[in-house]
Amino acid sequence: MAENIIDFSNIVDKEVFTEKGSYCGEIKDIEMQLDKFAVRAVVVAAEKGSYLAGKVGGAKNVVIPYRMIESIDDIIIMKDFETSDAEESATAEEA
Repeated sequence: MAENIIDFSNIVDKEVFTEKGSYCGEIKDIEMQLDKFAVRAVVVAAEKGSYLAGKVGGAKNVVIPYRMIESIDDIIIMKDFETSDAEESATAEEA
């Protein structure tokens, strides 16, 4: 489970990788749930050609639910995720 974030500056601009080691991008922002004083999500700037950009069709900033974050240290590790077969086949046809 992910640790508590004490300060936003502890994670901004840190590199994000999947559990399998695929590069995703860097943390650019966080989304807070103020009524619970908790982080709801992180915003990852998906770099062109990265694993995450390929999964979401090249979107620049991707909101990742905080529950998908596995660990925060020198880098951030997030759980891998699957996209639907329809999305994957459409991406394959574009390439």
